[in-house]
Amino acid sequence: MTGNAHLRDAAAPVPLPSPVDGVSLWWCALAAPPERMQVLESWLSAAEVARADRFGMPALRDRYVVGRASLRAILAALLAMAPQEVAIVRGERGRPRLERDPTLDFNVSHTAGVALIGATRAARIGVDVERLDRAINVPGIARKFLTDAERRSLADVDADSARERVLRLWTCKEAMSKATGDALSAPFGSLDVTLHEGPRLCAGPVPYEPSRWTLHSAAVPAGYVATVALWQR
Repeated sequence: MTGNAHLRDAAAPVPLPSPVDGVSLWWCALAAPPERMQVLESWLSAAEVARADRFGMPALRDRYVVGRASLRAILAALLAMAPQEVAIVRGERGRPRLERDPTLDFNVSHTAGVALIGATRAARIGVDVERLDRAINVPGIARKFLTDAERRSLADVDADSARERVLRLWTCKEAMSKATGDALSAPFGSLDVTLHEGPRLCAGPVPYEPSRWTLHSAAVPAGYVATVALWQR
């Protein structure tokens, strides 16, 4: 069975519109019928199975298995191989990469039982997805993670609009931090992002120079917001 055939299985990821040439995006529901779980688990490496077994709750274990199997099915389709043949290793700063094809970069984001997966050969990619109805501490996040300009942009909107704007800004910053591998150690408070006419990085310290970054809103299902960050190293 080819990689493309695996994508047609019961837990199949759904392709999303590409925000820019050379980038593939996929939407995954992290659930599968019980009769599919054994097959999906057979695609995982021994290390991935061991990690799955460390989850205390069966539902969380199944969610992890479906997510990793979906990622493997996507990469297998791009590489024309079987999912279990995809060799994923830890790269720079612990960021996952392909052992045999480092030019194909990929990233995954999860929230509330769904995942967004992005892949490209054009840059380093980071993706982040959030539920738009997520309750957050807007003043606390703004104080700790937003720039002065970003905080000023919240002043002229109502409380719910401010919450959604902070979520959108967060997905931009989180996506960039995942592209670099900095994760939560990234200088979020110094990454100045504007949402006017589409997300754009206006200022940031090395390696977050605006000239090396493009941000794109992802066309995810209603009720979610997501950003794709591309880093030209």
